[in-house]
Amino acid sequence: METKNQSEVWIKYQNSDEFIAHRKRFRSFAFPFAVGFLVWYFSFILLTTFARDFVSTPVFGNINIAFILAILQFVTTFAIAWLYDRYATKNLDGPGSELKEKIEKELQA
Repeated sequence: METKNQSEVWIKYQNSDEFIAHRKRFRSFAFPFAVGFLVWYFSFILLTTFARDFVSTPVFGNINIAFILAILQFVTTFAIAWLYDRYATKNLDGPGSELKEKIEKELQA
């Protein structure tokens, strides 16, 4: 198959309603969670930089607010990964596989 024909197939599917809907499904999850996490992350950085008295407040024993917020960063990361896995399995994997099969079938023709 010619490179030109392959390019035409890829461009055709990239502009298809099916691919646009798939990309929208991905972005509807990824962008809000990315923005939310970045806000949360930079809030943590700003608090530990400029509100040292606040984050140094002991909660129990040697555990202070900064330590709890740091642990919550890890918890948040794993929670987002888990939520994305569930979302992708339910909303992205099936349509993505179908789209991939259509593209591969047309490229092999």
